Amino acid sequence: MQVFRLSRDKHTKELNGKGAALKGARWNSAGVEVIYTASNRSLAMAEVAVHLTLATLPINYLMLTIHIPDSVSILKLTPTDLPHKWNTFPYLSANQKIGDQFIRENKFCLLQIPSVVTKGDYNFLINPRHPQFSKIKIIEKEKFPFDTRIFH
Repeated sequence: MQVFRLSRDKHTKELNGKGAALKGARWNSAGVEVIYTASNRSLAMAEVAVHLTLATLPINYLMLTIHIPDSVSILKLTPTDLPHKWNTFPYLSANQKIGDQFIRENKFCLLQIPSVVTKGDYNFLINPRHPQFSKIKIIEKEKFPFDTRIFH
């Protein structure tokens, strides 16, 4: 399987989850390392674009293609597995508890979770502490210019 991650170039040297741990996000509390990825390039772009404006449009982003062997363990959640209003903003602490538990239990390397931004698509959270994490590799990095029409 391939997943995608859109990141500033200075954060593309390795996959480690430290960025998500700084402040926390929808699926992890501050201090909990997890790597957010998307099932396709468009979703990876959309997940970043919702936090930007034309004035803050970055020029230093790279799209990472990440290879995950089929043998890597995965926990799949659907919207019916999630708390009521899981897709609202601001996000619920109940969402963070789901991701924190996924990392803490360390049973699976991947958590497939529905995207809030694009209904029907999925994000994949990677547990950098799982023994299978060493099988996951960045296989491509390419410059990613944002199309300014997105913000009009």
